[in-house]
Amino acid sequence: MANEMMDLEQLADYIQRDKREVTKLANRGHLPGRKVSGEWRFARAEINQWLEAQLPAYTEQQLKALESRDVPAQGEEPLIAGMLARTNIAVPLPASTRASVLKELVGLAEQSWHVYDPAAILEAIRQREEMGSTALESGVAIPHPRRPLPQALGDHILAYGRTATGIPFGAAHGALTDIFFLVCCQDESTHLRVLARLSRLLLLPGFMDALREAATAVETWEVIDAAERGLSNV
Repeated sequence: MANEMMDLEQLADYIQRDKREVTKLANRGHLPGRKVSGEWRFARAEINQWLEAQLPAYTEQQLKALESRDVPAQGEEPLIAGMLARTNIAVPLPASTRASVLKELVGLAEQSWHVYDPAAILEAIRQREEMGSTALESGVAIPHPRRPLPQALGDHILAYGRTATGIPFGAAHGALTDIFFLVCCQDESTHLRVLARLSRLLLLPGFMDALREAATAVETWEVIDAAERGLSNV
């Protein structure tokens, strides 16, 4: 599936964009693709990486369409809260450097008992951060492997940590980061759904403030759960 090739029409459906818009993006060199016998072809894995970089600029409507692309409409059921156990949350996260944050997050994920190879996961998220930081200017970072690691996981795993103060994590313009969501999924479809859902939550007014005010793991989980349930009103 990861190496599946798509044409323009298939790509437009995959990223939930109009085919004419996708054609313009491809012709202007804004999409990772190549022409084969005069026709555009796109590798799913490359498109997924491109999509990750685009999500911060997506609107709520675009994110919702992307999130529901491969699943039947089920209302705004909690996705993040469903994957994020309270035992996988640390407030505060005892870390002050990028390396220590990643190590602590993987340690939190291990509490789920679904992490079979923590060393492989840690190395994968380190390599992904070296390619380009997952930190946003808003103070949030979403470390994740570049590609799914199904053999290292027994199930999809999320972990969350908030450091006592912001730390340098590679965000643009030197912005500091204090909120961290580790995302480890077994397949690309779920991975993109989780990233889209997180991106929708980050658009909610007051969500970031509520996360920073939450003093315990339980309070943090409740903030996330309530925010997801409230998405149906957006």
